[in-house]
Amino acid sequence: MRKAQKVQAGQLTDLLGRVHDGIRMSIEAGQKEAAMNFLGQCQDAAINLGETIEETEGEGFVTVTLLEAYCETVYQLYEKLRQNQSVSANKAHKSLKKSLAQIKNSIKNDIQVRIEAVFLPYKASMWDSLESVWKAADEDPNCDAYVIPIPYYDRNPDGSFREEHYEGDQYPDYVPVTWYKDYDFEQHKPDLVFIHNPYDECNYVTSVHPFFYSKNLKQYTEKLVYILYFILGEVDPDNEEAVKGIEHFITVPGVIYADQVVVQSEDMRKVYVNVMTRYAKESGLDSMDKKYWEEKVLGLGSPKVDKVLSTKKEDLEIPEDWLKVIEKPDGSWKKVIFYNTTVSAFLRYGEQYLKKMQDVFRVFKKNTDDVTLLWRPHPLMKATIGSMRPDLVEQYNEIVKEYKSDGWGIYDNTTEMDRAIVVSDIYYGDMSSIVQLEKSKVKMSIIQNILNH
Repeated sequence: MRKAQKVQAGQLTDLLGRVHDGIRMSIEAGQKEAAMNFLGQCQDAAINLGETIEETEGEGFVTVTLLEAYCETVYQLYEKLRQNQSVSANKAHKSLKKSLAQIKNSIKNDIQVRIEAVFLPYKASMWDSLESVWKAADEDPNCDAYVIPIPYYDRNPDGSFREEHYEGDQYPDYVPVTWYKDYDFEQHKPDLVFIHNPYDECNYVTSVHPFFYSKNLKQYTEKLVYILYFILGEVDPDNEEAVKGIEHFITVPGVIYADQVVVQSEDMRKVYVNVMTRYAKESGLDSMDKKYWEEKVLGLGSPKVDKVLSTKKEDLEIPEDWLKVIEKPDGSWKKVIFYNTTVSAFLRYGEQYLKKMQDVFRVFKKNTDDVTLLWRPHPLMKATIGSMRPDLVEQYNEIVKEYKSDGWGIYDNTTEMDRAIVVSDIYYGDMSSIVQLEKSKVKMSIIQNILNH
């Protein structure tokens, strides 16, 4: 039984106790009809409660049996009054009270609360930021866990919605997916809702459907939990300049509206607490003091790291077209270079960034005997260029087309970032959260210099 249902059941038994008082007073006052009316209400309420418990706990459950006995007691009293037999008000009240006490104890001790947890990923490639938490919930016998991929939209330069995307068919086979239109939040009122998109209407490139904005979801759940889909480079909480450089990741709607925020480390928790305490004060949110943020932000680590650490190279299915460019004639592997291109770096350097990419491809194309380049652009790269730099869309698309058609490297736009990290030997590219994930596998990382090409 859900927690809310159990609370309602307890409230109903409290109400029945008050009705019992009304029955006693009616009998003492000789108001037979009023007493019979109260008994009828008790009977109906007990039957409805029994049906609800039977639906969640099964037929023959102990609490249902006690409710049936209670209904029999109510019926016998009703019949005695209907037949004008003598009924002691105190004895009637005592028998009802005793039966109700047994029901209350059974609801409290015999009915186990089931938690309903909902996970709302939007991009399948970012599912790793929620997966380990979902697995724990899914394995809990007292938890019903739902994975509900939600639609998102590319934005036009003017901010309006453009193309809708839904990636529910791109999740691993072991993840049961629920169609977002099949889940009624108003009816279910899940105990926990997990999100990894914190931006609501504030992202200029993409937006999830407005129903799934954090400020709206909050009304449908007891606890909204935001888990970061990225990993930031660790900074000293006392280094004001370093902290200022990541503030824009922190002061977002998801952090404000969530009931819990899960970050990658205890030091990052301190950063979030300090930044949000200052932000709340400057924004006039007086109730959100430092103690509030210390309780709200948890430095429990990142599920993304959990995913990478649990992924073993020998367990991976490597695509045949990857193996063609990775394997040497003797069957051994070349060094695999994970080349990562990010949205933030592109927006900073624009056309110069595209020239850097072309230069990188030229260099690695000449050295395919020893190394294989695995290029994995940011999942939102194409959408970002279309929204923020439409003048460079054609040039970017041509670079992608040429790289893929030449066939000397790997173009990875799959949802399995952990696979790319595990098969690679060296990271090369922009500073990003992937650098932190590569470090979890103790690999070399080289940050590219955009101006050097």
